[in-house]
Amino acid sequence: MGVRPFMGGIGDAYDNAMAESFFASLECELIDRRSWKSKTEARLAVFTWIESWYNPKRRHSGLGYLSPNNFEKKLTEANHTAIEFEETTNAEDLSVQ
Repeated sequence: MGVRPFMGGIGDAYDNAMAESFFASLECELIDRRSWKSKTEARLAVFTWIESWYNPKRRHSGLGYLSPNNFEKKLTEANHTAIEFEETTNAEDLSVQ
């Protein structure tokens, strides 16, 4: 096929920076802080951490260092303001005619 997989050197974060960052956060914020009685309990803890904190609440540089929840809230508020402005402008236009 002519395609060869590339594996960076040991500790080379540049080829996989997002995954390195994710696993560093997981290890520091969850794994190093507790232990589990079973694999099932550990899997549930990891799933809960990802879905209840990591995905919705951590800040993202691509979102202006806002969490996805705050970014969505700000975007929704901006959209409501734009819609209200448009409705007000249209109502004023109708009253002028």
